[in-house]
Amino acid sequence: MKMTKRIIPIVLAFCLILMAAGCSSQKTEQNTDADAQSEETGVNMEAVENAAALIDAIYVQTYSEDTYAQCEAAKAAWDALTDEEKALVSGEDADPDYFGRDTGDASLDDPGNDDGIGANELLVVSFGTSFNDSRVADIKGIEDALAAAYPDWSVRRAFTSQIIINHIYARDGEKIDNVPQALERAVSNGVENLVLQPTHLMHGAEYDELAEAVKEYEGKFKNIVIAEPLLGEVGSDATVINADKEAVAVAVTAAAVSEGGFESPGAAAESGTAFVFMGHGTSHTAKVSYSQMQTQMDELGYVNVFIGTVEGEPEDTACEAVIEKVKEAGFSSVVLRPFMVVAGDHANNDMAGEDEDSWLSMFTASGYFENIGVQISGLGRIADIQSIYIDHTKAAMDAIQ
Repeated sequence: MKMTKRIIPIVLAFCLILMAAGCSSQKTEQNTDADAQSEETGVNMEAVENAAALIDAIYVQTYSEDTYAQCEAAKAAWDALTDEEKALVSGEDADPDYFGRDTGDASLDDPGNDDGIGANELLVVSFGTSFNDSRVADIKGIEDALAAAYPDWSVRRAFTSQIIINHIYARDGEKIDNVPQALERAVSNGVENLVLQPTHLMHGAEYDELAEAVKEYEGKFKNIVIAEPLLGEVGSDATVINADKEAVAVAVTAAAVSEGGFESPGAAAESGTAFVFMGHGTSHTAKVSYSQMQTQMDELGYVNVFIGTVEGEPEDTACEAVIEKVKEAGFSSVVLRPFMVVAGDHANNDMAGEDEDSWLSMFTASGYFENIGVQISGLGRIADIQSIYIDHTKAAMDAIQ
């Protein structure tokens, strides 16, 4: 028995050595195969993998003094690839669309980070989007409306998503301030009165993070105040609605109905058409806002309007649940439209994308509906929505005067 106990570890060790040798040999063979493939096809896989790694490195929410240089390095690595090599880029977050997808002309945008601000600044804070056309129509649309309404205030921009900021700079060379950068810019410009107008939908996680960031700057301005998000106060439960939610419900439904070629929501309902507005969803307590918006639609008599969310929070806003609601209501045609300030990645991919888990694909796969259409249009480009932000900004300005 003692002899056996000694032999077993020796045998196991010998087996492990053989396995390691086999793995090493296998890796060598794989590397040799890759080199051979590169020589045969002319594809430089090392360059492809390097570009993917550099893209993954800037797909982060943290900012450092090296961020801009990292973005430039990722773009240079991408530009050095052939078209065939670009199609092979793949990483944790990297793919050919990161640099290759055409989302419109970035030169039509204004990053809104000029100095020479003056005493009064209106800082418009958005999550952001890397979709250029949507950024111009939705975010810049709101900023321009605010600038026209308050000519005595300098309108500036900040994004809360560093991932998006990095993407835009790496691909298009457009620098957009994050919140700390924008606040520091205000301080260095000697701003006295600072009003922040978030374009966020609700008092959710993004709004809370903004409020925390602002606390650190309260003593650096004569006045600093954050205006209300689009839907105003959250409320305690799904039955609590307010003037903001009513105005948003009327505005987005009117836009969807008009774009769909109908005279009214009722006319669309009579034709068998339902409108599904897809929001983001959140685990934050503010998720009740989506339920409140459904209550508001019901109160307005919009029997053919349904609220859903990508994240499925609240649960009854998940795609599968919304499909069943629309089916049970007896509508044969569906129009999908984002219930988001910006028609960006979620609208183009999660809602209208070709993958089997997109809302368009899932509604189609259900087999319940004769026609399914999409409207890629954010809330920010609707004039009546812009007016709500203007009103919220005015209330914040009045509070410091």
